[in-house]
Amino acid sequence: MLAGPIFTREALTLPRQMKSYLIRAGYLFAFFVLLYTASQATFGWQQYRSIGATARFGAYVFQIFAFVQLTLLIFAGLLFSAGNVAAEKDRRTMLLLLMTDLKDRELVIGKLLASLLNVFTLLLCSLPMFIFIRILGGVSLSQIGWALAITAASTYVAGSWGVFVAFWREKTFQTLSVGLLGFVAFLAFVELITFLVGAETTAGRWIGALDPYRALLTVVSPFSSTDLTRIGQLSMWPTFSVLVGLALILNVATIVNLRRWNPSKTIYIAAKNNESGGRTREARTVWSQPIIWREIMTKAYGRKVFLIKLAYVIFAIFIGYAMLGTPSSALVLGMISWPGLGFILLGLLSLLLINAQAVTSVTSERDGQTLEVLLVTEISASQFIYGKLAGVFYNAKEAILLPLIYVLTMYGFGAISGTQTFYVVTGYLMLSIFCAMLGMHAAISFENSRTAIINSMGTVFFLFIGIFICMILIVEARSSFALQLPSFLIFIVGGSIGLWVSLTHKNPSPALTLAAGVLPFGTFYAITAFLLGESFSVFLCVCVAYGFTALAMLVPAISEFDLALGRSSIEKS
Repeated sequence: MLAGPIFTREALTLPRQMKSYLIRAGYLFAFFVLLYTASQATFGWQQYRSIGATARFGAYVFQIFAFVQLTLLIFAGLLFSAGNVAAEKDRRTMLLLLMTDLKDRELVIGKLLASLLNVFTLLLCSLPMFIFIRILGGVSLSQIGWALAITAASTYVAGSWGVFVAFWREKTFQTLSVGLLGFVAFLAFVELITFLVGAETTAGRWIGALDPYRALLTVVSPFSSTDLTRIGQLSMWPTFSVLVGLALILNVATIVNLRRWNPSKTIYIAAKNNESGGRTREARTVWSQPIIWREIMTKAYGRKVFLIKLAYVIFAIFIGYAMLGTPSSALVLGMISWPGLGFILLGLLSLLLINAQAVTSVTSERDGQTLEVLLVTEISASQFIYGKLAGVFYNAKEAILLPLIYVLTMYGFGAISGTQTFYVVTGYLMLSIFCAMLGMHAAISFENSRTAIINSMGTVFFLFIGIFICMILIVEARSSFALQLPSFLIFIVGGSIGLWVSLTHKNPSPALTLAAGVLPFGTFYAITAFLLGESFSVFLCVCVAYGFTALAMLVPAISEFDLALGRSSIEKS
């Protein structure tokens, strides 16, 4: 078998796990809640609905579902595949796999397919949901088929890229950051080249085929193209073949370089130093706060982190050049200006990087078996937590500062006022603190590093996806929003339950329960206030809701530190 025993084991054990069925059921339930919310936002409580209105609603929901599913599965495929391989390296079990009789292709393809098995299962589970949408009208079977095919190919590419980076880089933070930055930069580069050569030229069409969002837009709106006269002529074979070909190229490159990249050169360097004996350089002076010293003064997250930061700076410059030159009066989807959209894209990527830095700062200690060493020292809980947080903000300073520079540039161009600049800067800093604390909380709460990373980064990602969906539905509801408010409450309550499960996994507390209930409602209020142009209400709600949640995670992280990490506190006389 091409995938080998790694995939076979995953295929045999996955159906035995109850959580796999819960994930599938929850995935479909979330989409049906979204379907109900969208129907109430569109029709309200009206009983009479014409065939044409139902068909238009079916096409509208199909567009939302297709783009949401594409985004979710791309992110999940990238995160699952990269996290799966990175966890093997952190636990130092990758060396054991390399010493077995597994062929290189069995190791690479097996890890890839094992990581994507759950993701592709969710994609198959969504097929009945899309068939149900077709019953409403406005959607053809060819549209559904091509939407699922493009999503599958895009997920395959994202997973292949995640495995490629994970086998290439040694540290988990480098794997996650390079994976996210690389995929986003790839989409931006494809759009740039397509724009320069012309989207209607032959070269532009083939280059644009590398962008799954551009292809999916053609699928959900086939009559928007001047070359298409019937839906039956819809064919996305160029996009599908190009994406699958790109994934195969990544797979071949990973297989060829597997033994060259692994084991890491640092292992040979360490062995050489041990053989030489003696001290080759003077010992460095450790600060009175050893955790902060370790985060700032050592290369705990790899030797080439500066290249990741350089790539992020280049991406930020590209976003600023592309977005700040557009007029601020033009609105995207009737909600936000193009410069504001640029800040959202840059800010979301920055918050994900901050969260990845925070969660891997603890999981790397646990997987490297150095956390147990720290637990037997006299380092207090406050020294550990505050030291890690300080290290997160220091190592992610570029991700924090560049969005702030972008906002100040917007103020310099006159796109926003001074008061709005203060609101945006303060709110963004509060979100940065929240994401850093969320990463620390997840790393402490979940003993499995892969689970901690998925819960932490998944919470941030789903939070922003939910915000975007709510904004679209509120704009669709327009003047009848007050009548459809109960339908939005179902969507919000579902988010509260999911957040509560994640936050109170190991150390439940009344404060975390309250935060899980307040945060989605506060976010929803901030969305409505933003659409109404009430800047101060948005600022106040974001600071209170996210600040309280960060504090609710910080207090038990310090007060119950020994219990969470399994350390026994013995009073010394």
